[in-house]
Formats: sequence, C-alpha cells, structure tokens
Amino acid sequence: MIQDFFTPVPKHLSECDYPSQTLGNCVVKNTECEGFPDLDNVQVALFDVRESRGADRNLGTEEGGEKIREELYQLYQGNWEISMVDLGSILAGNELKDTYYAVKETVFYLFKKNILPILLGGSIDLIYANYRGYDNLDQMVNLAVVSPYFGFGKEKNDENSTSYLTKIVMEEPCNLFNYANLGYQTYYNSSDEIALIEDLYFESYRLGELKDITIAEPVMRDADIVSIDMSAVRASDAPANEKANPNGLFGDKVCAIARYAGISDKVTSFGVYEYNPLYDERNLSAKLIAQIIWYFLEGYSLRTEDYPFGSKENYFKYLVPFEDYVIEFYQSDKSLRWWMKIELNTKKKYTRHILVPCAEEDYLNAIDQKMPERWFKALKKMSTY
Repeated sequence: MIQDFFTPVPKHLSECDYPSQTLGNCVVKNTECEGFPDLDNVQVALFDVRESRGADRNLGTEEGGEKIREELYQLYQGNWEISMVDLGSILAGNELKDTYYAVKETVFYLFKKNILPILLGGSIDLIYANYRGYDNLDQMVNLAVVSPYFGFGKEKNDENSTSYLTKIVMEEPCNLFNYANLGYQTYYNSSDEIALIEDLYFESYRLGELKDITIAEPVMRDADIVSIDMSAVRASDAPANEKANPNGLFGDKVCAIARYAGISDKVTSFGVYEYNPLYDERNLSAKLIAQIIWYFLEGYSLRTEDYPFGSKENYFKYLVPFEDYVIEFYQSDKSLRWWMKIELNTKKKYTRHILVPCAEEDYLNAIDQKMPERWFKALKKMSTY
C-alpha cells in the first residue's frame, strides 16, 4: 500500500485549530495520531516530495512542502464541496530512482481509484516520475508544462531537471503523445531545442504570447498532466528560486492557468515544482503557490464532464472544407467550448486524441482557409507514430 511511502503532516500543522471553512479545517490529513486517511470516495489527494537531487542550481526545494501547507491551510475554501486529503510527504529514497518509484506508484494507485493527485516538489525532474505513473494505463498522454525551459539535455544526464523531457521522449515505453510548453523564454533555450520541438510537432508558446492568457485554455483542456515550474513566474511575484527571473508570468496569470487546468475534464494530475523556501521573502512564493492550488481546486469544482467523458452526439457540428480535407468542428452543448476532429488513425491508444481542443478563433480561421496549428500538429503526430 502507498502509505508505506509517506510520513505524516508535521504536528504543528495537523494539530492546529483552524477556523471553520478554511482548507486546514476541511482537508483530512495523514497524522501521527489518526494515521493514514481512508481513500474511499476521495476526489483530490495532496502530497509533497522531499527530493532535490535532480535539481539544477536550486538545492533546497525538498523543504518546501511545510511552508506551502502553512499558507494553503489558512485559505478559505470557495463555494464547493471537494473531498480532499493530505497524504503527507514522500521522503527522498536511498537513490533518486527510489524516489521516482514511490511517486510513480502513488500516482498510478491514485489514478486507479479515480483520485486526482496534487504534487508539491521538489525539483521539476519529478515530472518524469509523475509521467511514469501512467505506464500501465494503455493510453497515450499529453503533458503541459509552464516553464521558461524545455527540459531537453544530454541523454546520458538523465537524472537532472534540465533533461527530464529527453528522458521522457527517449525512454521506453514512450506514452507521450503531446508536450506543450507555456511561457518559454527564447534566450534560455538553444536554437536546436526550439527546432526539435517543431520537428516533434510539440507545442510551445513564448512568454509574450501569454499576454492573452486565454491561449492556455485549449492547451490545458488537452492535457493529462499539468506541471508548473515556479521559475516561470517573475521574481517580483515569486522570488523563492535560485534561478528566479526578472521576466516571467505575473501571479494572476499563473493562477488563471491553474484554474483552466482544474476545469479541464482531462487533467488527472497537477504539480508545482522548484519552490525553494531558502529564498522566500515574506513567504510570497508560498502564498502564491497556495493560491495556485486554490484556483486549481476552484476550477476542479466547475468541471462539466465534457469530452472525453461526455458524448459528442449532442454537440453542435460544423464542417469546414479545407484544401484536401473537411475539418469537423464540434461545440459542446454544455460549456460551448470547441474541438476539432482528426480522422486518420484508428489505433486504440489514439482514441482519446481524436478530438483536439481549440478555440472559436480556430474555427473562424479555418473558414478563412487558415490552417489551425493544433489540428495540423495532431494530424502529423498521428500519421508519424
């Protein structure tokens, strides 16, 4: 059982008398007195991972969970009823691969019980362990990462936060269908890396493109795993990172992305990484991460069970002739959100990717004979794999 991987929430946090309606009062915790919580009928499970051996110039991230909880537990829950538990902390194993194993098995176990895990890092290479938790599900997955970096590196350097994406792409079994980066900063990524993203038909959105944050909504709606690297947030809003940047997302923008991720019916795990309490001035970063989680939970409470859970039979359907294709657009009768259909590959592992989330603008562009980029990349991936 996964409880063997965890240590309880610290006493000063688990035994504090929190006001009613705060998350600290509503979340069921793994404590020394009460033990590991019952996971029946639980919707969301929070835990932190005390691991930073894979960090690149940001040692200290393993100590972040306690500070984040201090701020998160003080927040009042919104107008929602979410059954949520705090599993406590996964301690660093004897080797880095041991920590990866504990995270992988925890994610897989929670997924099978239909519980959404919220991971608090630790270094961003833990995304790899999260991704490996989907190995036995017989499906391709989509990964969305908010980060100024892509995560490619030398293949031999496979246990480092600078190269986790290389490890994901190169290692078998490869279950990755799409990788989307939001907020990359060009001067931190080589031209070879940027070209490789294009060659693999992955998605990338420069920091400047996210001035219109609604761009992120279809990306979040298409993701299974969403991860936030706190170095993507500008230092004035989140200073607690040895690689803190003068440029980056504002705090409200990253909270909006988290809310989009929460609303997405497809997102089944969420993580925040690279928080280093050694650099946290007045707990600003811990406060922001607590609010990121709050907005994710608010989004989660607003899920409408659109595709892939709901049937598209009642959706509004629009056919747009485009060159040699006829692109089928679907609009949800519940949320009025849009999808594009890919008619190409019938392999079972691709069935969840037949409908590609998009915006109304993609439909209007297709009418004007401008190819929707997300549709084109999905088409190319299905024809290549």
